[in-house]
Amino acid sequence: MASLSVTQISKFYGDALILNQVSFILSTSERLGLVGANGVGKSTLLKIITGELEADGGAVQLVPGAELGYLAQAMRHTPGQTLDDLIAESLRHVYALEAEMRDLEAQMSTGDDLDAVMVRYGEISEQFERAGGYDLDYRIEIVLTGLGVDHLQRDRLFATLSGGEKARVGLALLLLRAPDVLLLDEPTNHLDAARLEWLEGYLQTYRGAVLIVSHDRQFLNRTVTAIVEIEEHSRQAKRYTGNYDAYAAAKRLERRKWAEGYAAQQDEIKDLRLQIKETARNNNNYRPPRDGDKILRNLQKATHDNTVAKRIRAVEERLKRILDDPIPQPPDDLRFTADFDPHVLEGRLPVVVSGVSKQYDDRVILRSVSFTLSAHSRVVLVGPNGAGKSTLLRLLVGEEQPDSGEIMLNPAVQIGYLDQEGRGLNPAHTVFEAYRQGLPGHEQQLMAVLLRSGLFRYDEIDRTVAQLSLGQRRKLQIARMMAGRANLLVLDEPTNYVSFDVLESLEGALRDFPGPIIAASHDRRFIEQFGGEVWEVRGGEIMVQPAEAALVR
Repeated sequence: MASLSVTQISKFYGDALILNQVSFILSTSERLGLVGANGVGKSTLLKIITGELEADGGAVQLVPGAELGYLAQAMRHTPGQTLDDLIAESLRHVYALEAEMRDLEAQMSTGDDLDAVMVRYGEISEQFERAGGYDLDYRIEIVLTGLGVDHLQRDRLFATLSGGEKARVGLALLLLRAPDVLLLDEPTNHLDAARLEWLEGYLQTYRGAVLIVSHDRQFLNRTVTAIVEIEEHSRQAKRYTGNYDAYAAAKRLERRKWAEGYAAQQDEIKDLRLQIKETARNNNNYRPPRDGDKILRNLQKATHDNTVAKRIRAVEERLKRILDDPIPQPPDDLRFTADFDPHVLEGRLPVVVSGVSKQYDDRVILRSVSFTLSAHSRVVLVGPNGAGKSTLLRLLVGEEQPDSGEIMLNPAVQIGYLDQEGRGLNPAHTVFEAYRQGLPGHEQQLMAVLLRSGLFRYDEIDRTVAQLSLGQRRKLQIARMMAGRANLLVLDEPTNYVSFDVLESLEGALRDFPGPIIAASHDRRFIEQFGGEVWEVRGGEIMVQPAEAALVR
C-alpha cells in the first residue's frame, strides 16, 4: 500500500527547470533514499511534499489519516522554548490520545451508550499503541540517549544549544513523534560513529515509511531498501531496487551497456557507409550483356540502376535515422593526466612540516605539528568540525602562513588543490574560461578534454560560474585538478556536493594516482575506499589511528 504518491511534479525557479515531472511511490514501511547531485532539487521536492512550497505541476497524495514528519536541515523553534516544551509539543498528539482514552474510560463506568464508547476506545487505544504511547517514557530515554542529548537539562532553553546539539534534538523530537511518513533531509549531519550506528538500527526497524535525502553512502547502504535518483541534466527521477551498493552496481551496468550500445552503433554506421560506397562502386563497374540489342541493353541498365538506387536509398535512410538520434559517446573515465611525471618525487620527501602552530585570536588551531609526506604517502585527515583540518591544508598549499614553524615543499612538487569553497573560481568567468585558466594547451584541445570527461555538456560550457550549482562548481574544480598535471594532491572534503557517479569515478582516479595524497574527509565510505594512513586532528595535535577507528562524522 502506498503511504505517499508523488506524481509528475515539476518546479521552475524563473526560467530554470528544477524538477521535471518527477514521480515515485513510497510504500508503507518502505525506506527510500533520494539521491542526486547538489542542486538537482532534492530539498525542494521535500518542501513540496510537506506543502512548504507549491509545485508548478503534478500532485502529491498522502494516504488519508497519515501523519507526515519532516526533518529539515535547519530546525525552526519559538524563542523561549525549553527542551521540555519541545518534547511536550512533539508528543502533543500522543498526550491527546491518552487524555481521550481516560475520558472514554470514565464514560464506560456510567454505562451510557457503552457499545459506541467501546468501539471508539478500541480505535483510540490502537492509535495510542501505534504511536508508542504505552512505553512513552522508555522511548524518550532511548531516543535521547541514542542521539547523545540525554545529558542536556530539560529546562534548558533550546536557543542556548550548539548547532550540533540543536540538530540532534530536532531529530530526536521527530523520532519521538513517530509519524507515519518520515522525511529526513541529511539526518547524519552532526552525528559521530556511535550515534550513526544507533540511528541506522532505529530506522531499520521503523514501522512507518521513510524518505531519506543523504550524501552518506554507508548510511544509505545500511538503511534504505530502494533508491530514487534525480538525474542532473534531465531533472527526472528513476527508481532502483535495493540499497546503495545495489544502486551503484546498477549504474555500472547501465554504463557498460551504454558503452556497448555506442560501440555497436558506431560499427553499424561504418558498415552502412561502407555499403553505400561499395554499392555505388559496383554500379559503376556494371558490364552490359554482349547481346547487340541496344533497346534491351538500355532497359537492363535502367533496371539495374534503379535496383542499386533503391538499395542505396534504403541504406541512406537507415543511416539518417541513426545520425538524427545517435547514442552519445560515453565520457572517459576520470583520470589524472600523466604529462607531469609524479615519479620525479622518487627518493625525495615532497613535504616536510616542522613545529607548525596556528591560532586565530585566542583560539589555538594547531600546536607544534610536525610530519613528513613521502613520495607514496596516502593520508586522510579526520576529526570534528573546527579541529583544524582545512587550516592545515591551506597552510600546506600556501594560502595561509603558520604563526611559527616551517613547511618545506620539494621544488619538484606540483600541487593539485581541491578546496571546499572553490575560491579560485571567478564568478564572472564562463565554465570553459574558468577551466582553461592556467592550463597549457590549445583551446580546442582543452575543450575536447573537458567534454570527454563527461563532467559538463557542450550547452553548459558558456554558463558563468555564478550560475552554477554547488555540485557543478565542484565538478569544475575536479575537472581543473584532473588536467593540472599535479604530482601531489591536497583535497578538502572531496566528496562534498557531487553526485555519486562522479564520486565513484573520482575515487577510482585517486586509487590510480601514483603520487602522494593528503585529504580531509568525514565520509566513511571514502575513508574505507581511500586506504593509507588515518590522522586525527584534535586539540591542535595530529594522532595516527587505525582506519576502522576513524569513521567519525
